[in-house]
Amino acid sequence: MNSIPFSTAQVRALILDIDGVIWKGGHPIGDLPAIFSAIQARGLQYIFATNNAVRTIPQFVQRLTALGIAVTPNQIVNSAMSVARLLKQRFPNGGPVYIIGEDGIRQALTNQGFFHAEQNVLAVIISLDRNISYEKLTRATLLIRAGAPFYGSNPDRTYPTPEGLTPGAGTLLAAVEAATDVAPIIAGKPEPALFELALQHLGVERSQALVVGDRLETDILGGQRAGLPTALVLSGVSTAEQAAAWQPAPDLIAPSLGDLIQQL
Repeated sequence: MNSIPFSTAQVRALILDIDGVIWKGGHPIGDLPAIFSAIQARGLQYIFATNNAVRTIPQFVQRLTALGIAVTPNQIVNSAMSVARLLKQRFPNGGPVYIIGEDGIRQALTNQGFFHAEQNVLAVIISLDRNISYEKLTRATLLIRAGAPFYGSNPDRTYPTPEGLTPGAGTLLAAVEAATDVAPIIAGKPEPALFELALQHLGVERSQALVVGDRLETDILGGQRAGLPTALVLSGVSTAEQAAAWQPAPDLIAPSLGDLIQQL
């Protein structure tokens, strides 16, 4: 974990989570055009690194642009890309896999040469699926029990919406783990792969990239594991009380991204 003394003066780039930081259930958090104008005025680079594997990268670009944020596809990495890369390393030729998930994870896997199948699969991949069914969970369970390796896009147990916290990918992973006694290989946060990918895109030193997220157990822990300075915003999942008990503490805590930028 990062042990380098932190100073806001060293920050050159932001690695930004999306759900709970930029929007909640698709509704913007704060005046995003003004916030990103302030980010640019400070000369800061930024990249989005999200555990959300539901949307495709073009869908993220479209949505963020519609909210007044200047962004290109190269400024977004997500857990769908991460799980597809892990599978490509293990199965270079691609092939059949069983997928529980939505467009984002399916497109990322297709890009790496994988396709959905119901049997004789290389692996089982589970992400958030808002059309989950008992039949899907049963098929995944049987395939894993027959020996297929088990991958999860991310362990987020909940998903923030304006109405409150709803089940996330981690809820589905927990159900299948309970049914198989097999723990999934996690591709997204808090594993460091997403942050390493983001650093490659940014081209800055590790100490110069500030991770900004709303979840202690994924964003903050993942940033700390990657040796990066971290900032928790309280606009999503984790609370101030939880942050006070977290060790090591995030380097910064702010009510929202807009408030955080004022500290930089």
